[in-house]
Amino acid sequence: MPILTQVLIGALVGAHASTWGMYKDAPHEGFALLKYLRSIVLAAAIAPFVATILDLVPSGLPEALILFGCVYAGERAVLETWKTFFREEDQSKYAIPMQLAVFGRTVKSRSVRILFGVLYLGAIIGGVLLVSRLRVPPATPSWLLAATIGALGGWFSAFGGAWKDAPIEGFQILKFFRSPLIAATWAWLLYQLGATPAQGMLGAIGYTVATTETWKTFFFPSVPRGKFAGKPVLFPDMLRTRQYFIPLYAGIWIILLIGFVLSFLRMA
Repeated sequence: MPILTQVLIGALVGAHASTWGMYKDAPHEGFALLKYLRSIVLAAAIAPFVATILDLVPSGLPEALILFGCVYAGERAVLETWKTFFREEDQSKYAIPMQLAVFGRTVKSRSVRILFGVLYLGAIIGGVLLVSRLRVPPATPSWLLAATIGALGGWFSAFGGAWKDAPIEGFQILKFFRSPLIAATWAWLLYQLGATPAQGMLGAIGYTVATTETWKTFFFPSVPRGKFAGKPVLFPDMLRTRQYFIPLYAGIWIILLIGFVLSFLRMA
């Protein structure tokens, strides 16, 4: 698959992530075109690097679907790491701090946040490299890979979410186990398509984020994001304007679902 196609896949990833982010945030923050384009440009830029690092040769539809999930995970990792550890922003507008916090209290020292950000990135990169070197027996069932390696990203997200949200919202046991279960399901599908352990793990993270955010955003549109819980809607006109982006978002999901159906039909 040429680099141009990889970039296009990355742009679709970015459009998907930007749309659910805008849909939830714009009524509180307003719409900023540069902010909306940020994920699109970032995901398009890192897509070829993700494919190279994971030795993912996207020669057909299954590989493209795997790449979509992996780029989604990469885009989220880069952006959330930047917002949590490196960005300097007034946190008073949030109900839940977006910067690094300990027991609900924001770490004020930027140098300390940067230090932990570097360590955090090192842990992520080291973990991916470690998993990429795993050699599992060819006869290993896909469900076993999914329940172990594939679900790792979901557990990482569950513990990270509990660390950030639980001091403010309280611990929710169903919410805690949601990401690992969804990640294991997506990982099983990706392993069925021929993903390596690392590709399946990262791809499952990406699809898990896409799934959970779709559920929270579009099935409960009147419920504000946790970080804006109790905060006023400052841009009520965006409640109407944001609806125009739904066809783009739904269209990407339709393309993905058709891709999975076609891939499995060809394997049958």
